[in-house]
Amino acid sequence: MSELVSQPRGFLQSLGPGFAGALSLTLVHQGARAVLEHPPRMDVFGMRALKKLSRWLGKRPAHGRVLYQQSLVGDLLSNTLYYALVSLGRPRRIYLRGAFLGALAGLGAVVLPPYLGLGERPSRARRSTAFLTVAWYTLGGLGAARAAKRSLLASATG
Repeated sequence: MSELVSQPRGFLQSLGPGFAGALSLTLVHQGARAVLEHPPRMDVFGMRALKKLSRWLGKRPAHGRVLYQQSLVGDLLSNTLYYALVSLGRPRRIYLRGAFLGALAGLGAVVLPPYLGLGERPSRARRSTAFLTVAWYTLGGLGAARAAKRSLLASATG
């Protein structure tokens, strides 16, 4: 059993746990919008990035609800690919890797947008907003680690 659990994962096998992490992050972000006065609004950065990309490609950017939905899909896809890194390789210290990669993503979400021309207000409106951004991305990394661990244990026993 320990031989099966210690085998490295491939990229395709890592997409499921990556999606679990991305989904947990997205659900927390969307849920917080309903209850917090100043939630991190990473969807706003996504919409700004999509508009910028559309203009760069010479296309007319979407707007309103369509743009918002495209932003959520883009967030899920990009975060799935990022959180898939949590379960790549050997599962040793997978929770530490998940927490580290999640915190790194959260710090990037707080620090990088102004340098990318996306503004800074949604993730840095207040200190608590910046803190929640890092905490929630860390939660996503831990969610990916938990999903990866569960799938490894299930494949080892089944």
